[in-house]
Amino acid sequence: MTDSKEAITLLDWSIVILLNGAVIVYALLRGRDTKTSGDWFLAGKTLPFWVVGLSLYATLVDSADLIADTGGAYSLGTRLFVPNLVGVIGGWFILAHFVAVPMYRRGMYTNAEFLESRFGIGARVISVLVQVLYRTVMIGMISTAIYLMLTVVCGWESRVAWEGVGGIALVATIYTMSGGLKSVAITDALQGIVILIAAITIFFTVSGKVGGWDGLEKKITSHDPELAHQVLHIGSDYKTVIETKDYSNEELERAIRIGGEYDEENGKLTRTTPAWIIILSFIIVGFAYSIVNHTQSMRLLGSKSEWHMKMAIVPAGILLIVITYLSLGLGVMGRGLYPDPGTLPGGKIDNIFPELLKEFGSRGFTGLVIAGVFAAAFSTYDSIGSTLSSLLTRDIYARLIVKDRDDKHYLAVGRWLTPLIIFGSFIYVPLLLKEGMIFTYLKVVGAFVVPLLIVYVLGTFTRVHRSSAMPALVLGVLYGLVALNAEKLAMKNDLWLLPSSFMDSYVTALVGSFVTALTMFLVSIIRGWTPKEDLFLDPNLSDGWLATSQNEITQKLESDETVHRNAIVPVILGLLVWGIGLILTFFVFW
Repeated sequence: MTDSKEAITLLDWSIVILLNGAVIVYALLRGRDTKTSGDWFLAGKTLPFWVVGLSLYATLVDSADLIADTGGAYSLGTRLFVPNLVGVIGGWFILAHFVAVPMYRRGMYTNAEFLESRFGIGARVISVLVQVLYRTVMIGMISTAIYLMLTVVCGWESRVAWEGVGGIALVATIYTMSGGLKSVAITDALQGIVILIAAITIFFTVSGKVGGWDGLEKKITSHDPELAHQVLHIGSDYKTVIETKDYSNEELERAIRIGGEYDEENGKLTRTTPAWIIILSFIIVGFAYSIVNHTQSMRLLGSKSEWHMKMAIVPAGILLIVITYLSLGLGVMGRGLYPDPGTLPGGKIDNIFPELLKEFGSRGFTGLVIAGVFAAAFSTYDSIGSTLSSLLTRDIYARLIVKDRDDKHYLAVGRWLTPLIIFGSFIYVPLLLKEGMIFTYLKVVGAFVVPLLIVYVLGTFTRVHRSSAMPALVLGVLYGLVALNAEKLAMKNDLWLLPSSFMDSYVTALVGSFVTALTMFLVSIIRGWTPKEDLFLDPNLSDGWLATSQNEITQKLESDETVHRNAIVPVILGLLVWGIGLILTFFVFW
Protein backbone atom coordinates (compact mmCIF):
# COMPACT_ATOMS: atom_id res chain seq x y z
CA MET A 1 0.00 0.00 0.00
CA THR A 2 1.12 3.54 -0.75
CA ASP A 3 2.07 5.42 2.38
CA SER A 4 -0.17 8.49 2.60
CA LYS A 5 2.76 10.53 3.85
CA GLU A 6 5.01 9.89 0.85
CA ALA A 7 4.61 11.03 -2.69
CA ILE A 8 4.07 8.48 -5.39
CA THR A 9 7.23 6.83 -6.70
CA LEU A 10 9.41 7.49 -9.72
CA LEU A 11 7.90 4.40 -11.37
CA ASP A 12 4.41 5.85 -10.94
CA TRP A 13 5.39 9.19 -12.45
CA SER A 14 7.18 7.41 -15.30
CA ILE A 15 3.95 5.59 -16.18
CA VAL A 16 1.95 8.84 -16.01
CA ILE A 17 4.40 10.70 -18.25
CA LEU A 18 4.92 7.85 -20.71
CA LEU A 19 1.24 7.10 -21.33
CA ASN A 20 0.12 10.72 -21.57
CA GLY A 21 3.29 12.11 -23.11
CA ALA A 22 3.16 9.74 -26.08
CA VAL A 23 -0.42 10.77 -26.84
CA ILE A 24 0.38 14.48 -26.53
CA VAL A 25 3.40 14.24 -28.84
CA TYR A 26 1.20 12.45 -31.37
CA ALA A 27 -1.39 15.24 -31.05
CA LEU A 28 1.23 17.89 -31.76
CA LEU A 29 2.39 15.98 -34.84
CA ARG A 30 -1.20 15.69 -36.08
CA GLY A 31 -1.68 19.40 -35.47
CA ARG A 32 0.83 20.25 -38.19
CA ASP A 33 -1.71 19.09 -40.80
CA THR A 34 -4.32 21.62 -39.67
CA LYS A 35 -4.39 24.39 -42.28
CA THR A 36 -7.99 25.66 -42.45
CA SER A 37 -10.89 26.40 -40.13
CA GLY A 38 -12.63 23.34 -41.57
CA ASP A 39 -9.72 21.21 -40.36
CA TRP A 40 -9.64 22.88 -36.94
CA PHE A 41 -13.38 22.93 -36.22
CA LEU A 42 -14.58 19.75 -38.01
CA ALA A 43 -11.41 17.76 -38.85
CA GLY A 44 -12.29 18.31 -42.52
CA LYS A 45 -15.14 15.76 -42.15
CA THR A 46 -12.67 12.87 -42.38
CA LEU A 47 -13.28 10.94 -39.14
CA PRO A 48 -14.35 7.25 -39.25
CA PHE A 49 -17.05 6.04 -36.86
CA TRP A 50 -14.70 4.28 -34.45
CA VAL A 51 -12.63 7.43 -33.89
CA VAL A 52 -15.77 9.51 -33.40
CA GLY A 53 -17.22 6.90 -31.03
CA LEU A 54 -14.07 6.68 -28.91
CA SER A 55 -13.89 10.48 -28.84
CA LEU A 56 -17.54 10.76 -27.72
CA TYR A 57 -16.84 8.33 -24.89
CA ALA A 58 -13.53 9.90 -23.83
CA THR A 59 -15.02 13.40 -23.85
CA LEU A 60 -17.84 12.28 -21.58
CA VAL A 61 -15.65 10.31 -19.18
CA ASP A 62 -13.42 13.07 -17.85
CA SER A 63 -11.55 13.25 -14.56
CA ALA A 64 -14.63 14.81 -13.00
CA ASP A 65 -16.55 11.64 -13.88
CA LEU A 66 -13.87 9.45 -12.36
CA ILE A 67 -13.74 11.54 -9.17
CA ALA A 68 -16.90 13.68 -8.82
CA ASP A 69 -19.30 11.06 -10.18
CA THR A 70 -17.67 8.42 -8.00
CA GLY A 71 -18.47 10.67 -5.06
CA GLY A 72 -21.98 11.16 -6.40
CA ALA A 73 -22.48 7.39 -6.66
CA TYR A 74 -21.24 7.02 -3.07
CA SER A 75 -24.11 9.29 -2.03
CA LEU A 76 -26.82 8.48 -4.60
CA GLY A 77 -26.01 4.82 -5.23
CA THR A 78 -26.86 2.95 -8.43
CA ARG A 79 -29.53 5.49 -9.36
CA LEU A 80 -26.66 7.62 -10.72
CA PHE A 81 -26.30 4.97 -13.45
CA VAL A 82 -29.53 6.31 -15.00
CA PRO A 83 -28.17 9.49 -16.68
CA ASN A 84 -25.57 7.44 -18.58
CA LEU A 85 -27.35 4.15 -19.29
CA VAL A 86 -30.68 5.68 -20.33
CA GLY A 87 -30.20 9.42 -20.84
CA VAL A 88 -26.83 9.80 -22.56
CA ILE A 89 -27.07 6.70 -24.76
CA GLY A 90 -30.65 7.55 -25.71
CA GLY A 91 -29.65 11.15 -26.33
CA TRP A 92 -26.81 10.03 -28.59
CA PHE A 93 -29.27 7.97 -30.63
CA ILE A 94 -31.70 10.88 -31.00
CA LEU A 95 -28.87 13.27 -31.83
CA ALA A 96 -27.14 11.09 -34.43
CA HIS A 97 -30.30 9.85 -36.18
CA PHE A 98 -32.48 12.96 -36.02
CA VAL A 99 -31.22 16.25 -34.54
CA ALA A 100 -27.76 16.26 -36.16
CA VAL A 101 -28.90 15.06 -39.60
CA PRO A 102 -30.01 18.48 -40.93
CA MET A 103 -26.87 20.02 -39.41
CA TYR A 104 -24.67 17.51 -41.23
CA ARG A 105 -26.42 17.81 -44.59
CA ARG A 106 -26.34 21.62 -44.54
CA GLY A 107 -22.65 21.81 -43.66
CA MET A 108 -23.25 23.40 -40.27
CA TYR A 109 -20.25 23.67 -37.99
CA THR A 110 -22.12 24.10 -34.68
CA ASN A 111 -25.41 23.06 -33.13
CA ALA A 112 -26.15 26.74 -32.47
CA GLU A 113 -26.32 27.29 -36.26
CA PHE A 114 -29.17 24.78 -36.28
CA LEU A 115 -31.18 26.97 -33.90
CA GLU A 116 -30.82 30.08 -36.07
CA SER A 117 -31.91 28.11 -39.11
CA ARG A 118 -34.95 26.82 -37.20
CA PHE A 119 -35.83 29.71 -34.86
CA GLY A 120 -33.73 32.81 -35.61
CA ILE A 121 -30.59 34.55 -34.38
CA GLY A 122 -31.79 35.02 -30.77
CA ALA A 123 -31.98 31.27 -30.14
CA ARG A 124 -28.51 30.85 -31.63
CA VAL A 125 -26.97 33.40 -29.27
CA ILE A 126 -28.73 32.01 -26.18
CA SER A 127 -27.52 28.52 -27.08
CA VAL A 128 -23.92 29.74 -27.13
CA LEU A 129 -24.24 31.60 -23.82
CA VAL A 130 -25.85 28.63 -22.05
CA GLN A 131 -23.24 26.22 -23.40
CA VAL A 132 -20.38 28.49 -22.33
CA LEU A 133 -21.80 28.59 -18.79
CA TYR A 134 -22.57 24.87 -18.72
CA ARG A 135 -19.30 23.57 -20.12
CA THR A 136 -16.96 25.95 -18.29
CA VAL A 137 -18.49 24.64 -15.06
CA MET A 138 -17.38 21.20 -16.25
CA ILE A 139 -13.82 22.43 -16.88
CA GLY A 140 -13.87 23.83 -13.34
CA MET A 141 -14.94 20.38 -12.10
CA ILE A 142 -12.04 18.76 -13.95
CA SER A 143 -9.57 21.19 -12.40
CA THR A 144 -11.03 20.57 -8.94
CA ALA A 145 -10.87 16.80 -9.45
CA ILE A 146 -7.19 16.91 -10.43
CA TYR A 147 -6.48 19.15 -7.44
CA LEU A 148 -8.05 16.61 -5.08
CA MET A 149 -6.03 13.82 -6.67
CA LEU A 150 -2.75 15.70 -6.26
CA THR A 151 -3.41 16.74 -2.65
CA VAL A 152 -4.88 13.45 -1.37
CA VAL A 153 -2.88 10.83 -3.28
CA CYS A 154 0.37 12.65 -3.98
CA GLY A 155 0.37 14.62 -0.72
CA TRP A 156 1.14 17.91 -2.47
CA GLU A 157 0.53 21.23 -0.74
CA SER A 158 -2.39 23.27 -2.02
CA ARG A 159 -0.30 25.84 -3.91
CA VAL A 160 1.87 23.20 -5.58
CA ALA A 161 -1.21 21.16 -6.51
CA TRP A 162 -2.84 24.15 -8.22
CA GLU A 163 0.39 24.79 -10.10
CA GLY A 164 0.22 21.17 -11.27
CA VAL A 165 -3.38 21.62 -12.40
CA GLY A 166 -2.37 24.75 -14.29
CA GLY A 167 0.44 22.83 -16.00
CA ILE A 168 -1.93 20.10 -17.18
CA ALA A 169 -4.37 22.71 -18.49
CA LEU A 170 -1.54 24.53 -20.28
CA VAL A 171 -0.33 21.38 -22.07
CA ALA A 172 -3.90 20.58 -23.19
CA THR A 173 -4.28 24.18 -24.39
CA ILE A 174 -1.11 24.04 -26.50
CA TYR A 175 -1.93 20.89 -28.47
CA THR A 176 -5.59 21.93 -28.85
CA MET A 177 -4.56 25.29 -30.30
CA SER A 178 -2.25 23.47 -32.66
CA GLY A 179 -4.62 20.97 -34.23
CA GLY A 180 -8.23 21.55 -33.15
CA LEU A 181 -10.63 18.66 -33.70
CA LYS A 182 -8.20 17.00 -36.10
CA SER A 183 -5.80 16.43 -33.19
CA VAL A 184 -8.34 16.25 -30.40
CA ALA A 185 -10.50 13.43 -31.80
CA ILE A 186 -7.54 11.08 -32.29
CA THR A 187 -6.00 11.88 -28.91
CA ASP A 188 -9.41 11.42 -27.26
CA ALA A 189 -9.58 7.93 -28.74
CA LEU A 190 -6.14 7.02 -27.40
CA GLN A 191 -6.78 8.66 -24.03
CA GLY A 192 -10.07 6.78 -23.79
CA ILE A 193 -8.15 3.50 -23.81
CA VAL A 194 -5.91 4.69 -20.97
CA ILE A 195 -9.00 5.79 -19.00
CA LEU A 196 -10.61 2.37 -19.44
CA ILE A 197 -7.50 0.49 -18.29
CA ALA A 198 -7.23 2.72 -15.20
CA ALA A 199 -10.91 2.26 -14.33
CA ILE A 200 -10.68 -1.53 -14.67
CA THR A 201 -7.56 -1.61 -12.49
CA ILE A 202 -8.91 0.33 -9.52
CA PHE A 203 -12.45 -1.12 -9.69
CA PHE A 204 -11.41 -4.75 -9.43
CA THR A 205 -8.86 -3.95 -6.73
CA VAL A 206 -11.48 -2.29 -4.53
CA SER A 207 -14.13 -4.87 -5.48
CA GLY A 208 -11.79 -7.61 -4.26
CA LYS A 209 -11.42 -5.86 -0.90
CA VAL A 210 -15.19 -5.49 -0.52
CA GLY A 211 -16.00 -9.02 -1.67
CA GLY A 212 -17.70 -8.17 -4.95
CA TRP A 213 -21.32 -7.10 -5.33
CA ASP A 214 -22.56 -9.77 -2.89
CA GLY A 215 -20.01 -8.76 -0.28
CA LEU A 216 -20.94 -5.11 -0.78
CA GLU A 217 -24.61 -5.81 -0.12
CA LYS A 218 -23.77 -7.79 3.03
CA LYS A 219 -21.51 -5.02 4.36
CA ILE A 220 -24.04 -2.24 3.85
CA THR A 221 -26.96 -4.38 5.07
CA SER A 222 -25.13 -5.19 8.30
CA HIS A 223 -24.74 -1.46 8.89
CA ASP A 224 -28.25 -0.38 7.80
CA PRO A 225 -30.66 -2.56 5.75
CA GLU A 226 -32.61 0.49 4.56
CA LEU A 227 -29.38 2.14 3.35
CA ALA A 228 -28.52 -1.01 1.38
CA HIS A 229 -31.89 -0.87 -0.37
CA GLN A 230 -31.41 2.81 -1.19
CA VAL A 231 -27.85 2.51 -2.48
CA LEU A 232 -28.16 -0.74 -4.45
CA HIS A 233 -31.62 -0.39 -6.03
CA ILE A 234 -32.48 2.29 -8.59
CA GLY A 235 -36.19 1.90 -7.90
CA SER A 236 -35.95 2.95 -4.25
CA ASP A 237 -36.98 6.37 -2.99
CA TYR A 238 -34.12 8.70 -2.09
CA LYS A 239 -33.88 10.01 1.45
CA THR A 240 -31.88 13.04 2.55
CA VAL A 241 -31.16 13.48 6.26
CA ILE A 242 -30.56 17.05 7.47
CA GLU A 243 -28.96 17.78 10.84
CA THR A 244 -30.98 20.58 12.48
CA LYS A 245 -29.34 20.81 15.93
CA ASP A 246 -27.66 24.10 15.04
CA TYR A 247 -30.79 25.64 13.50
CA SER A 248 -32.53 28.56 15.14
CA ASN A 249 -36.25 28.18 15.89
CA GLU A 250 -37.09 30.23 12.79
CA GLU A 251 -34.80 28.18 10.55
CA LEU A 252 -36.20 24.92 11.91
CA GLU A 253 -39.77 26.07 11.32
CA ARG A 254 -38.94 27.04 7.73
CA ALA A 255 -37.07 23.79 7.08
CA ILE A 256 -40.05 21.75 8.29
CA ARG A 257 -42.36 23.88 6.12
CA ILE A 258 -40.25 23.04 3.04
CA GLY A 259 -40.92 19.39 3.77
CA GLY A 260 -39.82 16.22 5.49
CA GLU A 261 -40.34 14.16 8.64
CA TYR A 262 -38.84 15.76 11.73
CA ASP A 263 -37.29 13.61 14.47
CA GLU A 264 -37.31 15.99 17.43
CA GLU A 265 -35.40 13.62 19.70
CA ASN A 266 -32.40 13.30 17.35
CA GLY A 267 -32.69 16.71 15.73
CA LYS A 268 -32.91 15.29 12.22
CA LEU A 269 -35.17 16.17 9.30
CA THR A 270 -35.63 13.44 6.67
CA ARG A 271 -36.83 14.38 3.20
CA THR A 272 -37.89 11.75 0.68
CA THR A 273 -37.83 12.13 -3.11
CA PRO A 274 -39.86 9.49 -4.99
CA ALA A 275 -37.81 7.24 -7.27
CA TRP A 276 -39.81 8.17 -10.38
CA ILE A 277 -38.97 11.87 -9.99
CA ILE A 278 -35.24 11.18 -9.73
CA ILE A 279 -35.28 8.73 -12.65
CA LEU A 280 -37.13 11.14 -14.96
CA SER A 281 -34.89 13.99 -13.86
CA PHE A 282 -31.74 11.97 -14.51
CA ILE A 283 -32.97 10.83 -17.93
CA ILE A 284 -33.55 14.47 -18.87
CA VAL A 285 -30.08 15.38 -17.59
CA GLY A 286 -28.56 12.64 -19.76
CA PHE A 287 -30.53 13.76 -22.82
CA ALA A 288 -29.39 17.33 -22.18
CA TYR A 289 -25.75 16.27 -22.10
CA SER A 290 -25.93 14.47 -25.44
CA ILE A 291 -28.19 16.79 -27.41
CA VAL A 292 -27.34 20.29 -26.14
CA ASN A 293 -23.63 19.77 -25.61
CA HIS A 294 -21.67 20.76 -28.73
CA THR A 295 -18.68 18.65 -27.64
CA GLN A 296 -20.90 15.77 -28.77
CA SER A 297 -22.43 17.20 -31.95
CA MET A 298 -19.05 18.63 -33.04
CA ARG A 299 -17.58 15.14 -33.15
CA LEU A 300 -20.54 13.71 -35.03
CA LEU A 301 -20.39 16.56 -37.56
CA GLY A 302 -16.73 15.71 -38.19
CA SER A 303 -17.70 12.20 -39.40
CA LYS A 304 -16.77 11.23 -42.96
CA SER A 305 -20.39 10.33 -43.83
CA GLU A 306 -23.87 10.14 -42.33
CA TRP A 307 -23.44 6.40 -41.91
CA HIS A 308 -20.27 6.90 -39.88
CA MET A 309 -22.01 9.62 -37.83
CA LYS A 310 -24.86 7.28 -36.90
CA MET A 311 -22.61 4.27 -36.38
CA ALA A 312 -20.33 6.19 -34.00
CA ILE A 313 -22.79 5.97 -31.12
CA VAL A 314 -22.50 2.16 -31.07
CA PRO A 315 -18.90 1.87 -29.78
CA ALA A 316 -19.45 4.98 -27.67
CA GLY A 317 -22.50 3.43 -26.01
CA ILE A 318 -20.83 0.07 -25.37
CA LEU A 319 -17.84 1.74 -23.73
CA LEU A 320 -20.10 4.02 -21.70
CA ILE A 321 -21.98 1.03 -20.28
CA VAL A 322 -18.68 -0.54 -19.22
CA ILE A 323 -17.19 2.63 -17.73
CA THR A 324 -20.44 3.46 -15.91
CA TYR A 325 -20.29 0.16 -14.07
CA LEU A 326 -16.57 0.52 -13.33
CA SER A 327 -16.43 4.21 -12.38
CA LEU A 328 -19.79 4.77 -10.70
CA GLY A 329 -19.73 1.24 -9.32
CA LEU A 330 -16.51 2.20 -7.57
CA GLY A 331 -18.40 4.89 -5.66
CA VAL A 332 -21.01 2.34 -4.61
CA MET A 333 -18.21 -0.01 -3.51
CA GLY A 334 -16.82 2.84 -1.44
CA ARG A 335 -20.10 2.92 0.48
CA GLY A 336 -19.38 -0.63 1.58
CA LEU A 337 -16.05 0.47 3.05
CA TYR A 338 -17.41 3.69 4.56
CA PRO A 339 -21.16 3.18 5.17
CA ASP A 340 -21.38 6.33 7.26
CA PRO A 341 -20.32 9.53 5.40
CA GLY A 342 -19.01 10.83 8.71
CA THR A 343 -16.24 8.20 8.58
CA LEU A 344 -14.97 9.34 5.17
CA PRO A 345 -11.34 10.53 5.25
CA GLY A 346 -11.41 14.25 4.61
CA GLY A 347 -15.13 14.37 5.36
CA LYS A 348 -16.23 15.01 1.74
CA ILE A 349 -17.82 12.59 -0.73
CA ASP A 350 -15.74 14.05 -3.58
CA ASN A 351 -12.67 12.61 -1.84
CA ILE A 352 -13.78 8.97 -2.09
CA PHE A 353 -11.90 8.16 -5.34
CA PRO A 354 -8.50 9.59 -4.31
CA GLU A 355 -8.90 8.15 -0.80
CA LEU A 356 -9.56 4.66 -2.20
CA LEU A 357 -6.53 4.98 -4.46
CA LYS A 358 -4.37 6.14 -1.56
CA GLU A 359 -5.55 3.26 0.63
CA PHE A 360 -5.29 0.42 -1.91
CA GLY A 361 -2.66 1.72 -4.31
CA SER A 362 0.79 0.26 -4.81
CA ARG A 363 3.83 1.11 -6.89
CA GLY A 364 2.99 1.06 -10.57
CA PHE A 365 -0.71 0.52 -9.87
CA THR A 366 -1.08 4.06 -8.50
CA GLY A 367 0.76 5.51 -11.48
CA LEU A 368 -1.50 3.67 -13.92
CA VAL A 369 -4.65 5.02 -12.27
CA ILE A 370 -3.30 8.58 -12.07
CA ALA A 371 -2.32 8.30 -15.74
CA GLY A 372 -5.96 7.46 -16.48
CA VAL A 373 -7.21 10.42 -14.46
CA PHE A 374 -4.78 12.76 -16.24
CA ALA A 375 -5.79 11.30 -19.62
CA ALA A 376 -9.42 11.98 -18.74
CA ALA A 377 -8.54 15.57 -17.85
CA PHE A 378 -6.60 16.12 -21.08
CA SER A 379 -9.39 14.64 -23.20
CA THR A 380 -11.99 17.01 -21.78
CA TYR A 381 -9.84 20.13 -21.46
CA ASP A 382 -9.11 19.85 -25.18
CA SER A 383 -12.66 18.89 -26.15
CA ILE A 384 -14.44 21.67 -24.30
CA GLY A 385 -11.76 24.21 -25.20
CA SER A 386 -12.08 23.53 -28.94
CA THR A 387 -15.88 23.25 -28.78
CA LEU A 388 -16.56 26.54 -27.00
CA SER A 389 -13.97 28.22 -29.20
CA SER A 390 -15.91 27.02 -32.24
CA LEU A 391 -19.19 28.36 -30.83
CA LEU A 392 -17.78 31.75 -29.86
CA THR A 393 -15.87 32.17 -33.13
CA ARG A 394 -18.64 31.22 -35.56
CA ASP A 395 -21.83 32.00 -33.67
CA ILE A 396 -20.85 35.24 -31.93
CA TYR A 397 -17.65 36.75 -33.38
CA ALA A 398 -18.10 35.96 -37.09
CA ARG A 399 -21.91 36.16 -37.04
CA LEU A 400 -22.32 39.43 -35.13
CA ILE A 401 -19.02 41.27 -34.68
CA VAL A 402 -16.46 40.79 -37.49
CA LYS A 403 -18.14 39.33 -40.57
CA ASP A 404 -15.85 39.73 -43.57
CA ARG A 405 -12.34 38.51 -42.82
CA ASP A 406 -10.46 35.62 -44.38
CA ASP A 407 -10.25 32.04 -43.15
CA LYS A 408 -6.84 32.51 -41.50
CA HIS A 409 -8.22 35.29 -39.31
CA TYR A 410 -11.06 33.17 -37.92
CA LEU A 411 -8.75 30.19 -37.49
CA ALA A 412 -6.47 32.38 -35.36
CA VAL A 413 -9.42 33.68 -33.33
CA GLY A 414 -10.58 30.13 -32.65
CA ARG A 415 -7.13 29.09 -31.53
CA TRP A 416 -6.57 32.04 -29.17
CA LEU A 417 -9.99 31.76 -27.58
CA THR A 418 -8.99 28.30 -26.33
CA PRO A 419 -6.71 29.41 -23.44
CA LEU A 420 -9.22 32.08 -22.38
CA ILE A 421 -11.93 29.43 -22.10
CA ILE A 422 -9.85 26.82 -20.29
CA PHE A 423 -8.23 29.12 -17.75
CA GLY A 424 -11.29 31.36 -17.32
CA SER A 425 -13.21 28.35 -16.00
CA PHE A 426 -11.07 28.31 -12.84
CA ILE A 427 -13.44 30.98 -11.49
CA TYR A 428 -15.89 28.20 -10.51
CA VAL A 429 -13.42 26.29 -8.33
CA PRO A 430 -14.30 27.91 -4.95
CA LEU A 431 -18.00 27.08 -5.43
CA LEU A 432 -17.23 23.51 -6.49
CA LEU A 433 -15.03 22.91 -3.45
CA LYS A 434 -17.75 24.30 -1.18
CA GLU A 435 -20.92 22.78 -2.64
CA GLY A 436 -19.65 19.48 -4.06
CA MET A 437 -19.04 18.87 -7.75
CA ILE A 438 -21.83 16.53 -8.84
CA PHE A 439 -24.59 18.43 -7.06
CA THR A 440 -23.43 21.78 -8.47
CA TYR A 441 -23.42 20.23 -11.95
CA LEU A 442 -26.94 18.80 -11.58
CA LYS A 443 -28.28 22.18 -10.43
CA VAL A 444 -26.74 24.04 -13.37
CA VAL A 445 -28.08 21.51 -15.89
CA GLY A 446 -31.58 21.57 -14.39
CA ALA A 447 -31.72 25.35 -14.34
CA PHE A 448 -30.11 26.40 -17.63
CA VAL A 449 -29.59 23.48 -20.00
CA VAL A 450 -32.95 21.69 -19.88
CA PRO A 451 -34.90 24.54 -21.57
CA LEU A 452 -32.41 24.43 -24.44
CA LEU A 453 -32.88 20.65 -24.70
CA ILE A 454 -36.64 21.10 -25.15
CA VAL A 455 -36.07 23.68 -27.90
CA TYR A 456 -33.77 21.31 -29.82
CA VAL A 457 -36.19 18.38 -29.47
CA LEU A 458 -39.38 20.26 -30.37
CA GLY A 459 -37.55 22.09 -33.16
CA THR A 460 -36.63 18.72 -34.67
CA PHE A 461 -39.78 16.67 -34.16
CA THR A 462 -42.59 19.26 -34.34
CA ARG A 463 -43.60 22.27 -36.43
CA VAL A 464 -43.66 24.74 -33.54
CA HIS A 465 -43.62 28.39 -34.67
CA ARG A 466 -40.27 30.01 -35.44
CA SER A 467 -40.92 32.70 -32.82
CA SER A 468 -41.68 30.21 -30.03
CA ALA A 469 -38.08 29.53 -28.95
CA MET A 470 -37.18 32.93 -27.48
CA PRO A 471 -40.09 33.31 -25.01
CA ALA A 472 -39.78 29.62 -24.10
CA LEU A 473 -36.06 29.93 -23.37
CA VAL A 474 -36.56 33.12 -21.36
CA LEU A 475 -39.33 31.61 -19.23
CA GLY A 476 -37.56 28.26 -18.89
CA VAL A 477 -34.28 29.80 -17.74
CA LEU A 478 -36.13 32.27 -15.50
CA TYR A 479 -37.89 29.38 -13.79
CA GLY A 480 -34.55 27.62 -13.44
CA LEU A 481 -33.02 30.66 -11.75
CA VAL A 482 -35.96 30.91 -9.36
CA ALA A 483 -35.79 27.19 -8.55
CA LEU A 484 -32.04 27.40 -8.04
CA ASN A 485 -32.44 30.00 -5.30
CA ALA A 486 -35.92 29.25 -3.93
CA GLU A 487 -34.91 27.10 -0.95
CA LYS A 488 -32.09 29.43 0.07
CA LEU A 489 -34.38 32.49 -0.02
CA ALA A 490 -37.06 30.65 1.92
CA MET A 491 -34.61 29.57 4.63
CA LYS A 492 -32.66 32.82 4.96
CA ASN A 493 -35.26 35.49 4.16
CA ASP A 494 -38.62 33.75 4.61
CA LEU A 495 -39.29 34.57 0.95
CA TRP A 496 -41.37 31.82 -0.69
CA LEU A 497 -41.09 32.03 -4.47
CA LEU A 498 -42.26 28.47 -5.16
CA PRO A 499 -44.47 25.85 -3.49
CA SER A 500 -42.40 23.72 -1.13
CA SER A 501 -42.76 20.61 -3.34
CA PHE A 502 -41.06 22.50 -6.20
CA MET A 503 -37.98 23.29 -4.11
CA ASP A 504 -36.61 19.77 -4.46
CA SER A 505 -33.70 20.17 -6.90
CA TYR A 506 -34.71 16.94 -8.66
CA VAL A 507 -38.04 18.52 -9.62
CA THR A 508 -36.39 21.47 -11.39
CA ALA A 509 -35.64 19.63 -14.65
CA LEU A 510 -39.18 18.23 -14.86
CA VAL A 511 -40.97 21.54 -14.28
CA GLY A 512 -38.46 23.44 -16.42
CA SER A 513 -39.15 21.04 -19.30
CA PHE A 514 -42.90 21.50 -18.88
CA VAL A 515 -42.69 25.32 -18.73
CA THR A 516 -40.52 25.48 -21.85
CA ALA A 517 -42.62 23.03 -23.88
CA LEU A 518 -45.93 24.61 -22.82
CA THR A 519 -44.70 28.06 -23.85
CA MET A 520 -43.65 26.82 -27.29
CA PHE A 521 -46.97 25.08 -27.87
CA LEU A 522 -49.02 28.10 -26.71
CA VAL A 523 -47.10 30.46 -28.99
CA SER A 524 -47.62 28.04 -31.89
CA ILE A 525 -51.36 27.75 -31.20
CA ILE A 526 -51.65 31.54 -31.19
CA ARG A 527 -49.33 32.33 -34.13
CA GLY A 528 -49.73 29.15 -36.16
CA TRP A 529 -47.56 26.15 -36.91
CA THR A 530 -44.56 26.47 -39.22
CA PRO A 531 -45.12 25.05 -42.74
CA LYS A 532 -42.94 22.02 -43.40
CA GLU A 533 -41.08 23.72 -46.24
CA ASP A 534 -40.14 26.65 -43.95
CA LEU A 535 -38.82 24.67 -40.99
CA PHE A 536 -35.17 25.41 -41.79
CA LEU A 537 -34.28 28.77 -43.33
CA ASP A 538 -30.72 29.79 -44.13
CA PRO A 539 -29.67 33.29 -43.01
CA ASN A 540 -28.57 35.67 -45.77
CA LEU A 541 -24.81 35.13 -45.49
CA SER A 542 -23.97 34.59 -49.16
CA ASP A 543 -21.00 36.96 -49.19
CA GLY A 544 -19.41 36.16 -45.83
CA TRP A 545 -16.89 33.70 -44.39
CA LEU A 546 -19.61 31.74 -42.59
CA ALA A 547 -21.34 30.88 -45.86
CA THR A 548 -18.08 30.27 -47.74
CA SER A 549 -16.70 27.88 -45.13
CA GLN A 550 -20.07 26.11 -44.94
CA ASN A 551 -20.15 25.61 -48.71
CA GLU A 552 -16.57 24.31 -48.74
CA ILE A 553 -17.21 21.74 -46.02
CA THR A 554 -20.48 20.61 -47.69
CA GLN A 555 -18.53 19.70 -50.83
CA LYS A 556 -16.54 17.17 -48.76
CA LEU A 557 -19.60 15.09 -47.84
CA GLU A 558 -18.97 11.47 -48.76
CA SER A 559 -21.36 9.62 -51.06
CA ASP A 560 -21.06 5.84 -50.86
CA GLU A 561 -23.54 3.29 -52.24
CA THR A 562 -22.39 0.72 -49.67
CA VAL A 563 -23.30 3.16 -46.93
CA HIS A 564 -26.85 3.51 -48.30
CA ARG A 565 -27.32 -0.26 -48.58
CA ASN A 566 -26.31 -0.73 -44.94
CA ALA A 567 -28.28 2.24 -43.60
CA ILE A 568 -30.32 0.02 -41.27
CA VAL A 569 -27.23 -1.33 -39.45
CA PRO A 570 -26.56 1.77 -37.29
CA VAL A 571 -30.26 1.93 -36.38
CA ILE A 572 -30.43 -1.69 -35.21
CA LEU A 573 -27.12 -1.62 -33.34
CA GLY A 574 -27.85 1.78 -31.80
CA LEU A 575 -31.22 0.62 -30.47
CA LEU A 576 -29.63 -2.61 -29.24
CA VAL A 577 -27.04 -0.73 -27.18
CA TRP A 578 -29.71 1.60 -25.78
CA GLY A 579 -31.82 -1.47 -24.99
CA ILE A 580 -28.97 -2.94 -22.95
CA GLY A 581 -28.85 0.28 -20.92
CA LEU A 582 -32.61 0.13 -20.36
CA ILE A 583 -32.48 -3.52 -19.24
CA LEU A 584 -29.64 -2.82 -16.80
CA THR A 585 -31.55 0.14 -15.37
CA PHE A 586 -35.09 -1.18 -15.08
CA PHE A 587 -34.38 -4.87 -14.42
CA VAL A 588 -30.84 -5.71 -13.28
CA PHE A 589 -30.23 -2.79 -10.90
CA TRP A 590 -33.87 -1.95 -10.19
